[in-house]
Amino acid sequence: MAFVLNAALLIYLLTSQSTFRIRDFAQNLTPHGWPSLTVLFYFIVVGTIFTVIQLPLDFVSGYFLEHRFGLSRQTLWSWVYDQVKGLALGAVLGLAGVEVIYGLMRTQPDRWWIFAAIIFAALFVVLAKLAPVILLPLFFKFTPVENAELRQRVDRLAQRARTQIRGLFEWSLGEKTRKANAAVVGWGKTRRIIVSDTLLQNFSPEEIEVIMAHELCHHVKAHIWWGIAVQSVLTFASFFAIDRVLHRFAGPFRGLSDVANFPVIALSGVAISVLMLPVVNGFSRWLEREADLYALEITGDALAFVSSMEKLGDLNMSNKTPNKIIEFVFYSHPAIEKRIKLAADRVGQIV
Repeated sequence: MAFVLNAALLIYLLTSQSTFRIRDFAQNLTPHGWPSLTVLFYFIVVGTIFTVIQLPLDFVSGYFLEHRFGLSRQTLWSWVYDQVKGLALGAVLGLAGVEVIYGLMRTQPDRWWIFAAIIFAALFVVLAKLAPVILLPLFFKFTPVENAELRQRVDRLAQRARTQIRGLFEWSLGEKTRKANAAVVGWGKTRRIIVSDTLLQNFSPEEIEVIMAHELCHHVKAHIWWGIAVQSVLTFASFFAIDRVLHRFAGPFRGLSDVANFPVIALSGVAISVLMLPVVNGFSRWLEREADLYALEITGDALAFVSSMEKLGDLNMSNKTPNKIIEFVFYSHPAIEKRIKLAADRVGQIV
């Protein structure tokens, strides 16, 4: 729904000539010789329009429905506060990104897309590094896991995997939702496993151990770097395609760096993302399947794996048997039924 709304708004900006009027308005506010301020003012106006129009949809999907199905524990004020923080963070990063893009278009019109892709790929690496210590703590609390038994189990898993765990942190997800989750985040000295308090409260030690083994695989097999590599390749391809589209539809604009062409850039990006979504999610499902196999192998506990998958599906109200086309396009993890079947097949192979 959000995708359709965004695409419709971008098309309206173009077909109604609104993007040109907003560009002219921004230029009238800008002192001569400061094109970056034109970009800033343009995106303040456009960003405000998109935010106001999307707010009802965000409220319905992120607050109303989550409470309707008993998933959210947030008060309205807490939800609004998170939205404000998310918008502020998105605005800072988004404005920085578009200023870089249009700055490169002005100074390097023939090779802007190459430099932009390099900068954005480097940004992925930096954000992955900073996420556990700067970005995620803006929205959640993290404390070292104090459960001695769990730490011992994870230490034994790490020894079997011949690796080290830099940190095991409890993620205060329960303040906002009843959903459960765990993840590997960061790299280098910020690499850590985070496990939600809801998972610690509702799962047995054996179930938690098998989930930790799954997350440990992401660390051992450097899945984060594979993800960044794929994302970087797609970024290069996307910027190249956007450059071609801008040259193809250059007629109505005052050159490549005319900020009025933003709807063309955004629509191109949306189209590329939709086309690449099955590829990206298919790659993600492959990594998750590899982590499931690793967890089954290193723990040897298929029963705990199956029960943990069942509990995750129930707590998160996941569709355990989604339509195959929906799964192919939109699911970043294999369906619950497939993960359970994987464990059953693994037991059959061992027997």
